[in-house]
Amino acid sequence: MDDFVRMTSYFSQIAYPHSVITAINSGVTFPEFLPQRISSYQAEIRLFCQLIQNSESSAALLTWIRTPRAFSADQRMSLLKLFRRCVSTVCDTEATKKITKIPTSVFVDNYGYTFKDINLLKQQFSNLSVAHLSALSALLGEYDSRGEQGYMLTNLFFNWVESYYPNVLRIEGPRGAGRDIQLSDVFPNYEGDFPCDFVIRDFATNRVLAIGLARYDSTRGGSQSDDRTGGNSDKVTKVQRFCEETGINLKLIFLADGPGLVHKDTWEETCRLDNAWNGNVRVTTLQTAPFRLDLHWLMS
Repeated sequence: MDDFVRMTSYFSQIAYPHSVITAINSGVTFPEFLPQRISSYQAEIRLFCQLIQNSESSAALLTWIRTPRAFSADQRMSLLKLFRRCVSTVCDTEATKKITKIPTSVFVDNYGYTFKDINLLKQQFSNLSVAHLSALSALLGEYDSRGEQGYMLTNLFFNWVESYYPNVLRIEGPRGAGRDIQLSDVFPNYEGDFPCDFVIRDFATNRVLAIGLARYDSTRGGSQSDDRTGGNSDKVTKVQRFCEETGINLKLIFLADGPGLVHKDTWEETCRLDNAWNGNVRVTTLQTAPFRLDLHWLMS
């Protein structure tokens, strides 16, 4: 890390990174989560077994699953996840769910050679054991709580702003799942796509003081860190350019938290981002917010 970053970044001076992290435990551990997942997914698993027995080929099975109006959206998503796990691991669920945009022939013609033979499937799923039902239920529900910690982080941060700066600051944005705020919604003369997680305004004047992005990392590393680094740096560049072109005074906040934040690459990126753009960018965790997001900085 270069000397400039060390001199200007608060986060680069933290000796024990774990000490500023707020761990949000929203997950249920094994085996406690198993009854709920079995209850949630056993109907879809049994439907999948039935579809297998009534299909003449694995391609026909996928065609049936992707037939419009044959199943509810939730049912289809579960069936597609099962297809990926049990028939062909190369059929990406995010792609196969786009039933009106991508025809089934695209998957069959290009990846059909990876499909497990229907006769083997019929044999394996003709009398699914309780153990196999439990295992599949656990797999299907693996990402059910994905995003919840991020929503909880945002909600905690909103609560902090409203209690720490009552009638001084106003914070806007979705506390949980919901549409991001586009920068063009805040500044109509901004051109392009720039989603924000929150906007902070002066309570008295309604002037926009800062925009922010929130992220909770339960774990992080490798290519995920590489992707994040480029994305966050690009956001700084876009906001800086907009402010220089318009003369608008704006701060950019990265609310970052979770044990994954302290992973080597992610932490080093945090240190590089913190105090970037001549001090107009600040990174903060929940614990550091009271002195990282002070009024002097926000309103200067």
